[in-house]
Amino acid sequence: MHLDPFELHRPETIAETLALAGRLAPAFDYLAGGTDLLPNYKMHLNVRPHLIALDRVSELQEYTLDRIGAMVRLADLDRDPEIGRHYPALAEAVHGIATPLVRASGTVGGNLLVETRCFFFNQSYFWRASLGFCLKADGDRCHVVPQKEKCYATFSGDLAPSLMVLGASVEIAGPDGVRTIPLDAMYEADGDGIRRVRLRPGELVVAVHLPPAAQHLRSTYRKLRARPSYDFPELGVAVSLRRDGDRLAALDVAVGGLETYPRRFPAITEPALGQGLDPERIGALAQAIQAAVRPVHNTAYPPDYRKRMTGVFVRRALTDLWDRRGAS
Repeated sequence: MHLDPFELHRPETIAETLALAGRLAPAFDYLAGGTDLLPNYKMHLNVRPHLIALDRVSELQEYTLDRIGAMVRLADLDRDPEIGRHYPALAEAVHGIATPLVRASGTVGGNLLVETRCFFFNQSYFWRASLGFCLKADGDRCHVVPQKEKCYATFSGDLAPSLMVLGASVEIAGPDGVRTIPLDAMYEADGDGIRRVRLRPGELVVAVHLPPAAQHLRSTYRKLRARPSYDFPELGVAVSLRRDGDRLAALDVAVGGLETYPRRFPAITEPALGQGLDPERIGALAQAIQAAVRPVHNTAYPPDYRKRMTGVFVRRALTDLWDRRGAS
């Protein structure tokens, strides 16, 4: 495998970055850590002639407990004990991403925008050519659910579910200025599966914002994968809650690794507020979320197993967080 020629651009400010993006669009990709993009380029997957590297843009590399720049390295968060103390779900998600070497290069923004995955897509050019190219790259049909309208590649980032249950929002800069939206609103839930995020042409993720209330939540992230040392998630479950005595004051559940986007389940979790979480209610919540997810057969584990494990992980996480001592 080899990289096809491309021109590398290295701006030093957000303004310079956006100017480059406006001039080069749509023939470019942003390059953050490159841990997912460059392997895909070696597979000749949707290669573009220009890369805009973000490693010199200092405005993207700063972080505090309430604002994390998009170019902050995962390893920096992994080493920070304050992240683990205030945001357990985020710390667990970061620590479970790939390997220490990948975390040293990978970034927060890169993981939020990681390319969706499928075993018909993440293959060499020659493998894909022998089968017939897929809808996501070079072809005109989906091999997972045979048709020509929608790609079923799976969202495989770990940070998005963990940040969603903390109430995170994302700061986005573009030609029309800066906007901030809820993190879950950035993902395309009803599109063709190829367009992954609701970013306008040339827009750039600048930072993730966490509200003050996030530091008072009990939270956790559970990950299912074939090889615990480095694989992408076959399933990722994030849960947060806050107790008010024997009653539930806040509850959020988000799931990744199953569908084309990471999902929250407010219609299921909100009716539980104001009640206690006994084993029967925990089981009912877990079963309802399990019934709502729609995995397909495009990863190593079969969809019925990933679906069942969703209920198992949600039940275990809720039980652990409800019984945990310490935070409110």
